[in-house]
Amino acid sequence: MLLPGPPLDILLRRLTDLPPDFLDDPRTDRGGLVHVAAVVNDLLAQGPGRASVQDLRRFEGSAADAPRLRMTLVLAWLLADERLIGSPLQPEPLLRLLDDTARELSGLAPVTTYLKDPDRREELVRVMLARLDLRPDGETAAQAADRLSALSATERRRLLEASRAAEARAREIREALVKKAAEASADKWTRE
Repeated sequence: MLLPGPPLDILLRRLTDLPPDFLDDPRTDRGGLVHVAAVVNDLLAQGPGRASVQDLRRFEGSAADAPRLRMTLVLAWLLADERLIGSPLQPEPLLRLLDDTARELSGLAPVTTYLKDPDRREELVRVMLARLDLRPDGETAAQAADRLSALSATERRRLLEASRAAEARAREIREALVKKAAEASADKWTRE
């Protein structure tokens, strides 16, 4: 998060002002209204340039892809803010954000949760900025990283998994020590 981005409150307001069209069903193999690939292409055309047809195929999919595509639409709405369109963003990080990060976030909670819950709303905006190596205007990189860590469901999951792994490792060590002590005791009895 090296470069200053827009102020956090402006992006949070923009998220709360999301037009209902962006919550319409994304076009998949089962129908839907919104062509997500077209929205992504229009977004890129406003800023860093057009996407290739191959890149845009990421934004088509089956009905199982609908949550990710819906999150892509929400992220595209946020990215269309004039303060971000005017910044020197590159196409590839934007495409990764709109595809991979959208998949990650939609796997944690539905889009409506990110729109209704203030903490999830802030998490969404901060994750978006962080993935673009931006920080909210008025915050240092350390402050932005600290606040994101405090809010991030992904970070909480990572810490929980690390804690479980550490506990499992400690349990293995304890069991190995008990086994070694038992073997040492058995050796002692055989020598006597």
